Parts: sequence; structure tokens; C-alpha cells
Amino acid sequence: MDKIKLAAKTRTERGRKTNKGRKEGMIPAVIYGKEEKPGSLWVDSLDFSRLLKKSGESVIIDLNVDGKSDHNVLIHELQTDPVSGKYVHIDFFQVKMNEKIETEVELIFIGESAAVKEQGGVLVKNMDKIEISCLPADLPSHIDVDISKLKTFEEHIAIKDIKLPAKVEVKVDAETVVALVTPPRTEEELSGLSEKVEEDVTKVEGVVKPEAPAEEAKK
Repeated sequence: MDKIKLAAKTRTERGRKTNKGRKEGMIPAVIYGKEEKPGSLWVDSLDFSRLLKKSGESVIIDLNVDGKSDHNVLIHELQTDPVSGKYVHIDFFQVKMNEKIETEVELIFIGESAAVKEQGGVLVKNMDKIEISCLPADLPSHIDVDISKLKTFEEHIAIKDIKLPAKVEVKVDAETVVALVTPPRTEEELSGLSEKVEEDVTKVEGVVKPEAPAEEAKK
């Protein structure tokens, strides 16, 4: 496994004092682990964004702190601003390369489903991440799910149907459904939904269905 490198520096600022660093393009972060003394860090936001774009969140990072101390870490939690979408805080968890870890890995849906393309069905994804266990060196950046297996509305893809990388163990029940295709709605069903929505709106407190103008009512 090729390690992904990222530089960081020790942070002394806390609370609102971190706002200045954020404005200068830095992200406050913390690092901790089983035998790791918790520490506060700064990470360059541009470098971190490039790392995520290239490798994703599920990757072992070689974190270099103050140019001298190296740590093998995972991104344990990543917080973003709900308005701007910018990263505002990172939790790094230090791992031991000879001990198994449990983490979530992103599912990437590939291929083309005949039930969707030819029959107008709707692809339903029941999960976008999956919990796995493996040694840090065997951690995949993602796991592919081939939806070309979904040729009819009766078929589905379960955990047991996914091709897993070597030395990776899934921590989810093998029968758990990952994806399926539902039939398109009929015109009758769509019409029924429209009528139901109109009826329900009039029942909401404060909502009054407008009455026909007096002139129209007399007609």
C-alpha cells in the first residue's frame, strides 16, 4: 500500500481563537489513539482537499507533524460547515500497522443495469458505505458494486454478492441488501399521489384551500 503523506503542525489555539487560522486557510484538527497522547494540530486546507479528491476518506495517511514526527492515521471524523461546505475540523485516529482496524469504506456503484436502462426502473441504494475489518496496509480506498447484475425487478445485490479485496472482512450480515431496482410508477399511481398531496395540504394547520370566486360559484 502506498502511503498518502500529509503535513501538519502543532496547534495551541482553542475555541474562537481558531477562527484566525481558518481565515488563513488552515483546518483545526486533533490526533489521538490507543497509545497516542491527544494533540491539537493545524492542517493546510488546500493540501487536505487535494488528498480527499485523490484518495478519499478511507485511506491510511502518513501524518508528518512539525516536520519530524510521523503518524499512521485514519480520518475518524470530518466536520464541514453546513452552509459553505468547507472543512472546519478533523479527527485523526492513529493506528498500529500490525493490528486490525474496523472502519467504514465507501461503496462505488459501477456498470449499467438493464432493469434501469431498458425497463425504466429506479435504482435504489440501501447503503453508500460498508463497515469492514482488516490490517491498515490492506485497507481499500473504496469497494465496487457492479449493478449490471440487476437485469430484472426481482433481483437484488446483497453483501454476499460483492467482490471484496483480499484480506478484507465485512462486518455486516451477508444477506443485507445493498441495491435493487424498483419498477417505474404507473400513470394511475402518479395521479393518486398528486391527489393525496393536494388533500393533505388542506389539513395542515394554517393552510386554507382557496374557494372559487363568487362569480364562478354562481355559474
